[in-house]
Amino acid sequence: MSDIINLPVAISLSSDIEVRDGLADAYRARVRWTDPHTKKRKSISETFATRVEAEEWIGTAQGAAGRGVDPHVAAMTVAEYGTANMQLALRGIARKTTDPYLAGWRKRVVPVLGHLPLTMVSNGIVDRAIKAWISDGASRSTVKSSLAVLVLVMEQAVRDEIIERNPSRVFGWQRQYELVEDEVDNPRALALADFHALQTLSAALVAKSNPPYQGWGDAVIFAACTAARIGEVSGCLVRDINTKDWLWTVRRQTTPSPGELAEGLTRSTGGGLVDKGTKGRRSRVIPLIPQVHETVMRRLKAVGNKPDARLFTGPRGGPISTAGLRRATHWNDVVTALGYEYLTRHGLRHTGLTWMADSGVKPHVLQKIAGHGSITTTQRYLHPDYETIAEAGELLSNHLIERSRPNLRSVE
Repeated sequence: MSDIINLPVAISLSSDIEVRDGLADAYRARVRWTDPHTKKRKSISETFATRVEAEEWIGTAQGAAGRGVDPHVAAMTVAEYGTANMQLALRGIARKTTDPYLAGWRKRVVPVLGHLPLTMVSNGIVDRAIKAWISDGASRSTVKSSLAVLVLVMEQAVRDEIIERNPSRVFGWQRQYELVEDEVDNPRALALADFHALQTLSAALVAKSNPPYQGWGDAVIFAACTAARIGEVSGCLVRDINTKDWLWTVRRQTTPSPGELAEGLTRSTGGGLVDKGTKGRRSRVIPLIPQVHETVMRRLKAVGNKPDARLFTGPRGGPISTAGLRRATHWNDVVTALGYEYLTRHGLRHTGLTWMADSGVKPHVLQKIAGHGSITTTQRYLHPDYETIAEAGELLSNHLIERSRPNLRSVE
């Protein structure tokens, strides 16, 4: 990071915001400055969904320039900065510790936070990242390692004066772990009530996107009705769909790409999405119910029925991601307005599995559809049989009463 140290202080930046009607990220923020050494004009730009985000980005760049930080460096993403500075950030850390740290960086930090500019990471964003890791089944030690490496990388950014404070120093995540565990133990509580609620959500998300894009709503309905992960929906190709028997063979998922880290430090990400096997590394077959047939046929027509085409894409034809869906549809605002504050994109999977369980699908069949490795995970979606539970309590009570009676012996 020597280029930061050699920069003069108080570079003057000019800025503007370009409005691009018809695009999901409709606001392009740009800053320009004159390099004091070469006297050449330089510029950087970034696109955002809202004007507020664009203005915040410009303000951050201006603040960084005022401290003598190259605007190009100030605009680096978490993944880019970590790739360039991981060895420095981990200096003095024992090798046996760096291995789990790097695994946490590759598997947890980069997929969730890697795309964000360093200067836009906040305490709240880190809180939500931790919740995402926990919801995805990460152990306490994994969360601890992932957070620790993030703290070290962001601390290096503080020393390089790219940011003024370390936003990853958050507290109370252990309590958050307990709360999320409670949610995971009762995934039924995270499901939408019925198909009408799903249709309402789909329509609202489409209406909120700019411009309105039906593909977002189609992906949401398909995900819920198949109980699939968003990454699996994104990885669905035309040839995976059997419209004769109305079955979908899930063969892959599309996830954030792990690129190569500099200097052989295992792996990180350079951004983008790649296809890989399903979470359980096994393909599975999912029924396509009549309620989703219209959606499937509309998508087949939209992509030209080409065997290797993705069934679901973003408005520009690229693969979708849970983060892209959230940003483009203003997901948080929509679900809050509808009274579904608890609903995440993964909640669509909870919805589908809950509906299937309530419809009478047998647990071992539901396990295959869901791709669960353990039947215990599947059983969490079963509706509690209160009558049977009450009977169990009565049996226990009678057992204890019987054992507490005095053991009388007859006297001859």
